[in-house]
Amino acid sequence: MGRLSEVSLGLKDQNKKAFVAYVVAGDPHPDMTVQLMHRLVKSGVNIIELGVPFTDPEAEGPVIQAAHERALAHQVNLEAVLTMVARFRSEDAKTPVVLMGYLNPIERMGYKSFSQRAGDAGVDGLITVNLPPEEAGDLTEHLQTHGIDPIYLLAPTTNVERAQRICQASKGFVYYVSLKGTTGSGSLDVNAVQQKVNSLRDYAPLPLYVGFGIRDGETAGPIAAIADGVVVGSAIVALLADAEEQGSETVIQDVVNLTAEIRAALDASVS
Repeated sequence: MGRLSEVSLGLKDQNKKAFVAYVVAGDPHPDMTVQLMHRLVKSGVNIIELGVPFTDPEAEGPVIQAAHERALAHQVNLEAVLTMVARFRSEDAKTPVVLMGYLNPIERMGYKSFSQRAGDAGVDGLITVNLPPEEAGDLTEHLQTHGIDPIYLLAPTTNVERAQRICQASKGFVYYVSLKGTTGSGSLDVNAVQQKVNSLRDYAPLPLYVGFGIRDGETAGPIAAIADGVVVGSAIVALLADAEEQGSETVIQDVVNLTAEIRAALDASVS
């Protein structure tokens, strides 16, 4: 059993909700990433989603696009990201790490080489935003050989037939995107999310995590009450943007404060 499944089962046994936190590897500085990952875990994060810097992150809003640009300015590429994961894994053997990014860097490295190196580094899952499951057969084969779960995004506009295919293709968890548009955009309609999540449970045997639009405890709590977990990205990344002005320790503490607030809201949602 992989780390993602172990964490999901453990949370279910404890009647707790999953907290997935997204940061871009190398943002705001490569030297901060591994330290930040450990601090996220200590503040209540269960799964780390690590963004792979890319020049054209078309699913991202301005906050995360800027984070990609900051990381790229420090020459952070896919190889550097895998090195960061390996450093994190040398001290943390339990917390799952999911890479989120775009197909181009993986194709450049090669499916077989990437899968082997990612598995060796301790990567547990992969979200490839611009690779639909219908076209992912070759990559999926290599990923699963090395114990890496492919994870796909479900949009509010996804029809039932395709949602079923995506749920069947996903491993580890199903990621429901709660908003139309890019990361960090719009405001949540909790009733609409609840209707969609309820319908997805008919054919999604895996845990259902909801992301996009969740920015604090107030927005996380209602979503956690209807889903198995939440994904928070833009709100965390926005705090890291101030590192140069405020200093690394100050912004990391701001992130810790936010994640602790969200963790408390998730716990309260099941009390």
